Amino acid sequence: MNTKFGARTKEAIEISEKSRAIVRSFVKGDSPEDRIRQRCVIATGDLAFADLMRFSDGSIKAGIEAIKRGATIFTDIRMAQVGITKRGHKCEVRCVLDAGEEMAHKTGMTRTSAGFAALEKELSGAIIVIGNAPSAVLTVCEMIERGLKPALLVATPVGFVNAAESKEAVRGLEVPSITCVGTRGGTPVAVAVVNELVEMGYK
Repeated sequence: MNTKFGARTKEAIEISEKSRAIVRSFVKGDSPEDRIRQRCVIATGDLAFADLMRFSDGSIKAGIEAIKRGATIFTDIRMAQVGITKRGHKCEVRCVLDAGEEMAHKTGMTRTSAGFAALEKELSGAIIVIGNAPSAVLTVCEMIERGLKPALLVATPVGFVNAAESKEAVRGLEVPSITCVGTRGGTPVAVAVVNELVEMGYK
């Protein structure tokens, strides 16, 4: 179960395979959820992270199907945009910081929240990936309550201000979602989720 679209050189592939083997000895199982848990543990270096992941019913299937059909992937920050593999799929990966700057200045919203708000009409059927900004998660939740239907929402923001609460809000919505509980999380987790979905969907 090596990472097809990350490691490319012989040494990198060997390290990737060894890392996965080590993690699988602790985080056992071969289900899609198990594979994502393992990938997130590798991304964080924290075995306890496996128990923090939460999956809504059908979220993995929805994510894989969206990737296969080339749905746009919208990220909250550029670190996530850069981290998501560009191999093995035809999805455009866009960062919302490229939109909504004028709205942020006018309203005082965070740039990530304003970016998602500015792109609201483009988000239905898309994959939304937020690993850093709880405020953006809450903004997206409000849009979903108004009728927005993303293909998948990956929300793993980290921090002590609204991170846990925003992810809990996602889990209360009828939308395919992959989240984690508590204050822990971060962009590496969100990227790990998407990259594992890409690999599981690749044939």
